[in-house]
Amino acid sequence: MPTVAPISAQTAAEKAAILSEALPYIRRFNDKTIVIKYGGNAMTDEDLKASFAQDVVLLKLVGLNPVVVHGGGPQINDLLERVGKQGEFIQGMRVTDAETMEIVEMVLGGLVNKEIVSLINQHGGRAVGLTGKDGHFIRAKKLLLKGAEGEPVDIGQVGEIESIDPELVALLDTRDFIPVIAPIGVGSEGEAFNINADLVAGKLAETLKAEKLILMTNTPGVLDQKGQLLTGLTPKLVDSLIADGTLSGGMLPKIGSALDAARNGVNSVHIIDGRVKHALLLEVLTNDGVGTMICAD
Repeated sequence: MPTVAPISAQTAAEKAAILSEALPYIRRFNDKTIVIKYGGNAMTDEDLKASFAQDVVLLKLVGLNPVVVHGGGPQINDLLERVGKQGEFIQGMRVTDAETMEIVEMVLGGLVNKEIVSLINQHGGRAVGLTGKDGHFIRAKKLLLKGAEGEPVDIGQVGEIESIDPELVALLDTRDFIPVIAPIGVGSEGEAFNINADLVAGKLAETLKAEKLILMTNTPGVLDQKGQLLTGLTPKLVDSLIADGTLSGGMLPKIGSALDAARNGVNSVHIIDGRVKHALLLEVLTNDGVGTMICAD
């Protein structure tokens, strides 16, 4: 019968040290809610997808309550191209006519959502997929952008959040399910709205009074003008980084969501590098982490 060679004393000590390092965080965050915005490379690379699912399951098993909100922009673009339709963006928002909204719902509420649910379940979790239309728990209204002259710009079925009912997500948490949420809201007439996933994650974290909001990105986190990673920030410090131009472009929507959450009851917000395997565990259960943490004032 084959036997397994014993590990060295040094390797055993290193593994024990890692487990011991995690213990105070497990104790501190027991039964706390953590909202995770899942996106970027972590959604497309097979190894990163597997490590994400493993992390979510482990966090649940050690007593935390993870809630996943996901994007799916690349997958939407792929399907639009397959049906001969070109994606269009204005001020970073996807123009969403009725045909595009059907594809958004098909991809986010169907293909992507169910793939994430299946992946978490394959790794031992109990995930349940939702959109904001389920139980009408994400209420939304049409988002109108401002044009160059201040005039309203209609970009179709793109929504802004009016309210989130936490009851459905809270119920799933109490039954040890892991909610996986597609960022689709519902209007007063039952119409669907495409909503930015960062905004849904931030507002959901506020509504659930989450301990943490974690935004997974394709960057190391918030960088200074020399490219060095910044962490231990406060909303006031972030405001100064925006004012001096350190933060700009595509990072601004994430930062906006992060600041709103930090100012409205979420104890800490983390912008982490989703390209790092097991980034969630490293950020939540170790001393060093793998991204930027913004603490409430």
